[in-house]
Amino acid sequence: MRAAVRQAARRIGRRGAVLLLKGGMAVLYGYSQLVEPPASTESIRLLLLGMPRHGWAWLWIAAGVTALACVPQRRGRDWLGFAAVYLVASAWALSALASWWLYDNPRGWITALIWAAYGGVAAIVVGWPEPAALESGADDP
Repeated sequence: MRAAVRQAARRIGRRGAVLLLKGGMAVLYGYSQLVEPPASTESIRLLLLGMPRHGWAWLWIAAGVTALACVPQRRGRDWLGFAAVYLVASAWALSALASWWLYDNPRGWITALIWAAYGGVAAIVVGWPEPAALESGADDP
């Protein structure tokens, strides 16, 4: 069992692991927006002017599925997964920041920072190479 987990981890690499986590989180967040959305829409007020909440929920799910589909891809071919989660999180971060600035949402800046960090991780990791030991298939020390 440990050998199988180690082999799977080596196959997807660290970039793939980040995409697996980000993609899973995005799918679950989108699903939660469909089945039991939060009562408050303060931080996404601007986004709701362009598309209803269920549309944004499906966009989160699509971004997550895209990221998950990119998990087994090698560096250079997995960029779309990182871009998908970055873009949807950036929209939510900007909307939350605007809600704080324009609509007197006192916690909007906090929400904006959380979503910016979520998307920011994807923006950082997309530029990272896989460690050579993982790409060559060598075991970690």
